[in-house]
Amino acid sequence: MSIYEKTKCISSKDSDLSISRQCDLLGLPRSAYYRPRAFILESDENLELMRLIDEEFLRHPFYGSRKIRDYLNRKGFHVNRKRVQRLMRLMGIESVAPKPNTSKPRRDHKVYPYLLRKLSITEPDQVWCSDITYIRMGHGFVYLTAVMDWASRYVLSWEVSVTMDDDFCVNALKSALRKHNSPGIFNTDQGSQYTGNAFTNALREKNIKISMDGKGRCMDNIFIERLWRSVKYEKIFLEEFETVTELIAGLKEYFKFYNFERPHQSFSGKTPAEVYWGEEVAQQAA
Repeated sequence: MSIYEKTKCISSKDSDLSISRQCDLLGLPRSAYYRPRAFILESDENLELMRLIDEEFLRHPFYGSRKIRDYLNRKGFHVNRKRVQRLMRLMGIESVAPKPNTSKPRRDHKVYPYLLRKLSITEPDQVWCSDITYIRMGHGFVYLTAVMDWASRYVLSWEVSVTMDDDFCVNALKSALRKHNSPGIFNTDQGSQYTGNAFTNALREKNIKISMDGKGRCMDNIFIERLWRSVKYEKIFLEEFETVTELIAGLKEYFKFYNFERPHQSFSGKTPAEVYWGEEVAQQAA
């Protein structure tokens, strides 16, 4: 059953169960009922095209809509560039810069300078970073955001949402701040989720310096981009998640593995948790 079909099963009348409880039983976040996304209404063919686009974009992040169109045509999907562009926009993939541009800056939002150029980042909690990516499901997709410690690659918090509103980014930030020491600098792209007052005020309240990637400079936030590649190739592409509940359970399992079991060559085989917490503490927390 698709996400859209599930939302139609929810009744606001003549039911002994609350909307929240009905969503829980169907494996849906409440926002899927109150604010259904356009992607829920996409055809099965478009969802398949989006799956192929996502996989090809990870392999060749420099591809724009023309090359993606050509790739789909070779796969037997005779689609025009306009359709490819629409799907890429829906997925939040930017056709020029090699990164998912999951949001656009707003003119009334302040954009902050990039503070990490030539900065030696060697200590945990010196710099944190965040980004948003598209996550495919069996019948639709959602968005995933994460907060990562730059020096250790440790994933401090993460959230899933069926919308690209800034709420889930702010929630992920506040969750990380509750659980860990505040960083000196927080780096993001220039998306409206990060330039909005809700996000920047949460940083300023903790006296955290705000850094933002240069426009079109995907390398400015490279480590969290590599995280998305790992999440997708090592988890998302290997399993078929039918419900948001299943996806959240799968991501919870993966991020625990990523933090506490997956060795990084950059750290001579140490895990992100061992670099962030220290080896003894990390072993106790695993």
